[in-house]
Amino acid sequence: MTAWQAWKRLIAYAESFRLLALGSVLAALISVAASVAGPLLIGRAIDHMVGPGTVDFHSVGGILAGLAVVYAIGSFFGWLLTYWTNKISYQTVNRMREDLFDKLNTLPLKFHDTTPHGDTISRFVNDMDAISDGMLQGFSTFLTGIFTIVGAIGFMLYISPLMALVVLVSAPISYYVARFITTRSQKLFREQAKILGSLNGYAEETIGGQKVVQAFHYEEHTYKEFESRNGELYEVGIKSQFNGSLANPTTRLVNNITFTAVAIIGCMDIIYGGITIGDLSSFLIYSNLFAKPFNEVTGVLTQIQAATASLQRIYAVLDQPSEMPDDPASRELAPKQGIIVFDQVSFRYTPDRPLITGFSLEVPPGTRVAIVGQTGAGKTTLVNLLMRFYDVDSGSIRVDGTDIRSLTRDSLRKSFGMVLQETWLFGGTIRENIAYGKPDATEEEIVVAAKAAYAHGFIKRLPEGYDTRLSASGDNLSGGQKQLLTIARVMLADPPMLILDEATSSIDTRTEQRIQQAFLRLIEGRTSFVIAHRLSTIREADLILFMQNGNIVEKGTHEQLLTLNGGYARLYNSQFAAV
Repeated sequence: MTAWQAWKRLIAYAESFRLLALGSVLAALISVAASVAGPLLIGRAIDHMVGPGTVDFHSVGGILAGLAVVYAIGSFFGWLLTYWTNKISYQTVNRMREDLFDKLNTLPLKFHDTTPHGDTISRFVNDMDAISDGMLQGFSTFLTGIFTIVGAIGFMLYISPLMALVVLVSAPISYYVARFITTRSQKLFREQAKILGSLNGYAEETIGGQKVVQAFHYEEHTYKEFESRNGELYEVGIKSQFNGSLANPTTRLVNNITFTAVAIIGCMDIIYGGITIGDLSSFLIYSNLFAKPFNEVTGVLTQIQAATASLQRIYAVLDQPSEMPDDPASRELAPKQGIIVFDQVSFRYTPDRPLITGFSLEVPPGTRVAIVGQTGAGKTTLVNLLMRFYDVDSGSIRVDGTDIRSLTRDSLRKSFGMVLQETWLFGGTIRENIAYGKPDATEEEIVVAAKAAYAHGFIKRLPEGYDTRLSASGDNLSGGQKQLLTIARVMLADPPMLILDEATSSIDTRTEQRIQQAFLRLIEGRTSFVIAHRLSTIREADLILFMQNGNIVEKGTHEQLLTLNGGYARLYNSQFAAV
C-alpha cells in the first residue's frame, strides 16, 4: 500500500465528522484571511511614516487598530481550528482502534498463531499514537497551508508580478528537494515501526516468562538479545530521524536564497519608482507566508512519515482476510451430542509440510476418547479441526451426518466445552470469570460449579471470596487455582460435548485425583475428547487413540493397547516403569 492510499483511507475515516471538518475548513479560511490581510495593512502603515516629522500618526493609529482587530479574529479562529482538528484526530483514531479490535475478533486462528502478541499490542498503542500525532500535525498544517499559499500568491501578484514570479519558481524547487529526501527516509520509518513491534513482542514474552528466565539463569542472554534489538531500533531510528529532518533545513535554504533575490529586485524597483517601501515590506512578509507552509510541512514530515508507516501496519491487519463467514444456508447445530465422523481428513498448516493425511475415525455418542502421542503427532490439530479453528484441506468432519462446514460456527463451538492447558482469565472478579460462558448464571449455579471443580474451598479462603478481583492474567492465583477456575467455567456452561486438552497439567496429583472424579461426573453420558501426556488420567477412556505423524497407528482400550505392546505400551511403561 502506498503512502497516498493509506492517507486516502484515513481521510475516509474522518468523513463521518463532516460538520467538524467543515467547521475546521471555515476556521482555517478566516484565520488565514486575517493573517494574509495583516501584511497589507503593515505596508500601508509604513508608507504613512515617510521620515522624521512627516509621520501621519492619525492614519497609522487607525491602521494599527484595524490590524489588532484582524489579528484578534485570526487568533480566535486559529484556536477553534486547533480544537476541532484535535477532536477529529482523536475520534478518528478512536474509531480505527475499535475497528482494529473488531477485526482481530474476526481473524482466523492462524493469524494469532503466527503473529507475536507484543507486535499486535504495538499496533494498538505505538502505531495508533503515531497516527494521532501525524494527524494533529498534518491536518491543520495542510489546511492552513493551502489557503495561505493561495492568499499570498494573490497579494504578491497584486504588488509585483515580477517578484511574484521569482517566488513561484522557488516552490517546485523546494517540493522536489523535499520529495527527494522523503522518498528515501520513508523506507527507514517503515523499518523503524517494524522493529519497534518486534521489540515489543520480545519484551512482552520475556516479561511474561520471567520465572523461567530466572530459573535457567538466562537473564544475561535475554539482556543481550534485548540490547541487540534495541540497538537495531536505535540505529534505524537515528537514520530515519536524520534523513527526515534534512527536508526542513534544505527547503529553508532554498527559501532564504529566494528571499534574498526578492529583496534585491524589490530595492531596484523602489529606486525606479515601481513600488513603495511599504509595498516591498508587505511583499517580503507575503513571500515568507508563502514559504511558511512548505517549511511547516517539512518540519512535521518526521511525524507524518512515522504516521504513514504506522497506517500501513494498521491496514496490513485490517486488510487480512477474515475468517470465512458462515454460508447463508448454514444451519444451527442442536445442543445435543451426536455421532462424530472424521472421513479421510487431510490437513497441513503450511503447503510443503503435510501433517494429517487420510485420517478416519467414528466416535459414537457418549464415547470418551483419549488422544495420546508424542509432541507434534497432531493431537491438538484434531481439536482445532473439530472446532473449525482451521478447516480441513480435504475430506470432511461430520456431526450427526452433517458436515460441520455447513453448520454455523457459533452453534458448533457452543456445543463443545473446552479446558485447555493454557489457562485464560481476564481482569474481573472470580464470579465473573466462572460465569464467562453463562453471564446470566445465578449465584447458586456458580457456587455449585465451583464446588464440582473443587475450587470453592480456595475461593472462600480468599479475602473477598467470589468478589476477589483478578489481575488481567490472574497472576494473583497459582497455576493450579487458575486451572480449577477454567474447569468450573466449563462445568457451569454445561455443554453437550467436551474437549480437555491437558486440562489437569497444572494441578498437583492429589487434586488431580479429585478432579478426575468431577470429570467423570461431567463427562458421564457425553462425547468427550481428552488429550493427555500423563497417561494415568485416561485409563478409564472408552477409546484411546495413539497418534503418530498425524495418523492413528493404534486404537483400543487401555488394556487392549497394553496387550498390543506397541507404541502406546512403550509410552505408558516409560512413565510408570519405576512403579
